[in-house]
Amino acid sequence: MTLPVITDAVIDATYQTLKKEAAEGGYRLNPDSDFTKNLVRGLLKNEQRYGYRACPCRLATGKKEEDLDIICPCDYRDPDLNDFGACYCALYVSEAIVTGQQKLSPIPERRPSRADRKNPQIMTLEGSARLTALPFPVWRCRVCGYLCAREQPPETCPICKVKKDRFERFL
Repeated sequence: MTLPVITDAVIDATYQTLKKEAAEGGYRLNPDSDFTKNLVRGLLKNEQRYGYRACPCRLATGKKEEDLDIICPCDYRDPDLNDFGACYCALYVSEAIVTGQQKLSPIPERRPSRADRKNPQIMTLEGSARLTALPFPVWRCRVCGYLCAREQPPETCPICKVKKDRFERFL
C-alpha cells in the first residue's frame, strides 16, 4: 500500500488549522514557522503510520491505547507550559516565549517509563468513601484537566477539543 505524499500544501493547511485551534483554546504555537511546520510534518507522518498524531519527539508504540498520553496535544503539554514555557517538542509555547521575554530551553521528559506506565501506583484520597456515593462518575480530561460528572465522558472536551478516549475516570 502506498501512502499519500505529505505535501507542503497539506502541511501548511494543517499548520493553519492547528494555529487556529490553539488560539481558540488560549494556546500559542511556536512562532518559528519553519520549525513548527517540521513538527506538523512529523505529526502527519505519525498519523499515516499509526492512525493518530503521536508526538513526533517521542517514540510511539503503534498501539493507540498505550500512546494516548502522547497524542497531540499530549497529556504533558499544560504542565510543561506552566513550568518551562513550552511543551516537550516546543510545538506549544507560552506568551512569554512568543514575545521574547523568555527563551526556549530543553524540557525534561515527564512521560513515565514504559514499565511505570504499565504498573501505575494506585492513589487513595482521604475520605474517598464519601465520594463513592456520587450519583455519576467524574471524568477528567488528561490533557487539560477538565472535569465533568456524567455517565460517560463527552465525545469532545469542551476546553481543549480532544476526543473521548483522552478522558479517564477520576472518581
